[in-house]
Amino acid sequence: MFVRMASERDLETIKALLADTWHATYDAIYGVERVDEITAEWHSLASLKARLTRPNSEFLVADDGKTIAGMAFAAASGDAKTVMLHQLYVLPRHQRAGVGRLLLDEIEQCFPEARMLRLEVEEANAGAIAFYEANGFAHAGATANCGADQSGIPALIFEKKLG
Repeated sequence: MFVRMASERDLETIKALLADTWHATYDAIYGVERVDEITAEWHSLASLKARLTRPNSEFLVADDGKTIAGMAFAAASGDAKTVMLHQLYVLPRHQRAGVGRLLLDEIEQCFPEARMLRLEVEEANAGAIAFYEANGFAHAGATANCGADQSGIPALIFEKKLG
């Protein structure tokens, strides 16, 4: 498995990966219909394509030459000292095999000036929380609007000091 930059030709596969991962993780929390709504909005091809050209960001995939097993997207703040990890998802059948760690390591390397890596995570997503805590993140707060303005989805905020 290797990590590389995502390209436009990867977007359909990434969209499917996100839908599979979201349904496996969030159907029991939000219900199938709500997960369909969220993934249609947040993971549309237009939304994913916009990430490819966003300044001060990295859009990565974990690829073994046959399968894109995971993806990550992060963007630096205006001062480049804080990086927001917006997405890190691994297909369920590839979880707990080091793919998430590969992606996280690469994200950290992509922002050498950063001093803080921040993310939001659904409080009911115990697997993700355990992963982030095992990789040096600590609980730092909460938000009522995960991922988007006025999403209405509460989330915990985790941070990791870098450098």
